[in-house]
Amino acid sequence: MRLPDSRDAASREDCRRRLLTTGEMARLTNSTLRTVRFYEEEGLLKPAERIDGGHRLFSATELEKLKLVGELRLLGLPLEEIKELLEAKRRASSGGAAARALEQRLNEYSTKVDARIEALTRLRDELGGTRKMLQRCESCTDNHLFPESCAECRTMKDAGALPPAATILWDLRR
Repeated sequence: MRLPDSRDAASREDCRRRLLTTGEMARLTNSTLRTVRFYEEEGLLKPAERIDGGHRLFSATELEKLKLVGELRLLGLPLEEIKELLEAKRRASSGGAAARALEQRLNEYSTKVDARIEALTRLRDELGGTRKMLQRCESCTDNHLFPESCAECRTMKDAGALPPAATILWDLRR
């Protein structure tokens, strides 16, 4: 049996310094301690080491996994689907089977991302048009039309077709 010397302790300390605490994981991904702990409890994250007081230390790989999980959650994927995605390679019987399964899932997710991007782009443009319409109204001092009869205002009539968000938010019922 070999007793640890100061070099072994220094080496472990260097390695530990490269690991991330739960707090650092949360901060670097703009999430919370609770989220990091929850994902660990659910088996999505695995600490590389536990130190005094049960504190967990995570590798940079786990940080990248946490970032991906967060982005997949933003896409609206349920946690169970994310787990399946992360475990697909390990569950497959061969590299080919794993690649086909992952590719199929990723194609599905890409389609969802494209649809979401399309919807968000449409919404961004609609809100931009609404902001332009509201900028015309910023100098309004016509208190006899405001707020019930804004649709009768010359500014609104001259504006032409307005985005649906503008007619709803400004209550223009044209």
